[in-house]
Amino acid sequence: LYGVLQMQVPFPFSLLCLQVIKCKAAVMWEANKPFSIEEVEVAPPKANEVRIKIVATGICRSDDHVITGGLVMPFPIILGHEAAGIVESIGQGVTTFKPGDKVIPLFVPQCGECNNCLSTKGNLCSKNDFGSRAGLMPDGTSRFTCKGKAIHHFLGTSTFTEYTVAHESSVAKIDSAAPLEKVCLIGCGFSTGYGAAVQTAKVEPGSTCVIFGVGGVGLSVVMGCKAAGASRIIAVDINSDKFAKAKELGATDCVNPKDFKKPIHEVLIEMTGHGADYSFEVIGRTETMVAALACCQYNYGVSVVVGVPPAAQQITFDPMLLFSGRTWKGSVFGGWKSKDSVPKLVADYMNKKFVLDPLITHTLPFTKINEGFDLLRTGK
Repeated sequence: LYGVLQMQVPFPFSLLCLQVIKCKAAVMWEANKPFSIEEVEVAPPKANEVRIKIVATGICRSDDHVITGGLVMPFPIILGHEAAGIVESIGQGVTTFKPGDKVIPLFVPQCGECNNCLSTKGNLCSKNDFGSRAGLMPDGTSRFTCKGKAIHHFLGTSTFTEYTVAHESSVAKIDSAAPLEKVCLIGCGFSTGYGAAVQTAKVEPGSTCVIFGVGGVGLSVVMGCKAAGASRIIAVDINSDKFAKAKELGATDCVNPKDFKKPIHEVLIEMTGHGADYSFEVIGRTETMVAALACCQYNYGVSVVVGVPPAAQQITFDPMLLFSGRTWKGSVFGGWKSKDSVPKLVADYMNKKFVLDPLITHTLPFTKINEGFDLLRTGK
């Protein structure tokens, strides 16, 4: 689930808005070490960029993957990619934002010009930083400096800082009345899980769904399956403490693989009679990705990979699992076109079409970010 870090940052006067801002940031100097709260310098936004005061940021497992080496990025780096804030200043040429606007940074940009943005089938803008993992702004430089050293960005967002800079294609303007400490989850976890069900898989009414992993993103998949009208929603997790929340949000059955001696996909096929219509892997482990594929209906089942795959690992599986007709799909940010969809999702939240409060287990001050990650790693 999510711990939300709240920022308490003075808003600078407009006369200072194009100067360097000094503020606190959680810098990750090297892998497998705690965050270090440092004073950093945040440069003014360049052309087509926006400088944002971060009000609240969620702690996501993907950030932890960088710390542990599961997702390879350059160090030192300011992590964080799930947040909400207020525009502090804008660079030359920015016309769609103004200081004071409430916004959500987007780790999947939407440039509106590349093949993926122009296609109705895709949402992974080619200007994302997943492929190159350069940890820099689009012009190849950084806006962060600490102790005289340039600090890398993370996925074009870097939200573990009181102020950040993002390209305008990586920012969405949202309802001015939206509670930032709640809708920050729409910046990643909720949108990723909910969209995997309603956008990527396109779950149908009356269907059977299995979700491997019911942390914050997995619970959002549960919510998406319920909203789509699934009649049976099976939550799978090795931590049974998560099952009460899963049932509260729509799960009809909960299964702990530790309670069985046989492979979990066999258990699920027996439970459903023919396998799931849709399955979702929301953990990021190769063995559960294969299990999720194997548990869905052999001819027309659809399995969606939602969890970030570990670096430098390969999957070995029986190709007959696919030959018989199953579909294996990936889903980044729930398949949503980010700039178009995030404001609509915020509007849906404001209109009470879904809830976010059950996904938030802790609210911590920014300086306790290491405690927040300890809670994440212990499943709390």
